[in-house]
Amino acid sequence: MQSEQLAYAIVTPYSIRKSRTGGILGRLISRTGLDLVGGRMFAPGAELTKRYADTIVTEIDPRHRATQQLIREYVLKNFTGEKNGQHARVLFLIFRGPDAAQKIHHVVGHILHERTSGETIRDTFGDYITDDSENVVYFEPGVVTEFEPHAVQRDLKLWAEFSDSDGGILDRAVPYPPVTQIEKTLVLIKPDNFRFPNLRPGGVIEVFSRTGLSIIGFKVHQMSVAQAEEFYGPVLPVLEKKLGAKSGRENWESIIEFMAGKKPSECHSDERDAPGTEKSIAIVYQGVDAVRKIREVLGPTDPAKAPPGSIRKEFGQTIMVNAAHASDSVENARREMAIIRIEENNFKPLIENFYRRQ
Repeated sequence: MQSEQLAYAIVTPYSIRKSRTGGILGRLISRTGLDLVGGRMFAPGAELTKRYADTIVTEIDPRHRATQQLIREYVLKNFTGEKNGQHARVLFLIFRGPDAAQKIHHVVGHILHERTSGETIRDTFGDYITDDSENVVYFEPGVVTEFEPHAVQRDLKLWAEFSDSDGGILDRAVPYPPVTQIEKTLVLIKPDNFRFPNLRPGGVIEVFSRTGLSIIGFKVHQMSVAQAEEFYGPVLPVLEKKLGAKSGRENWESIIEFMAGKKPSECHSDERDAPGTEKSIAIVYQGVDAVRKIREVLGPTDPAKAPPGSIRKEFGQTIMVNAAHASDSVENARREMAIIRIEENNFKPLIENFYRRQ
């Protein structure tokens, strides 16, 4: 049996600005079959960018070395600083599974003279354009990654080192006029999207991109029973009033089980605060009128009543299994982000703990 590896893919600033994050994530999950175990937004500073760029050129073969040099130059130019007033943002994704580095390699592909068939991520989302003299006139890799396991380990430890100073909730990465009323809102891509490796998590993000809002925070999260109880606490009295005390409580416990993997009544006290068995992606969106825009695209709780093109019509199944959650007010967004500890850095310990066991 093959031992598990970690692998990574960094969604580039250009891919993020062009709202290609969902399409890229969907392919990475569905075509590799790997487990998405971590993710963090970064606005890389000069030191992180330089130290990362300095590791890229390793090939001896002149053809591949030339491509690595293009990627190095791309990172130095695009991973730090500002463009049109926006600080460069990247989304760093971590995957786990057997032969993870090679599987990521196969799906990401090379950037050099690929067929335009949509076969790989770089074939679809990247560009390598040369003139008649074979001089590169435009270069965009779509994602940046590493394909050798020892180099993956080196890079992950480097980004973990900077994950507090250069990563997290990027409040100041996207500028707005001084008088603009900016909101932050929370989205949870729910566990029903992760039953098996598929396009759904990326598809949900793809639809949310219609809002024109900016992703400033990203976290792979396993909600504990205690967190789920607090998160969905306001729902309990509503269900009890609508369905009666017994049935309302049972329905509420089913929601907790769906989000955390266990019902509160079946959970020992020492298990309540442990990470649950179910996975969600927590995303913070920022922009003008963010709460309304996100909920409009999400659609009503019942997928049967959701309009065509909404996330819950496209991806939802029932009132509970309905693809995603979105905060219904700025105040609730703050409350919910505090409950799931959106500011928590679970990226760094994930990397440290994995390699400590090796």
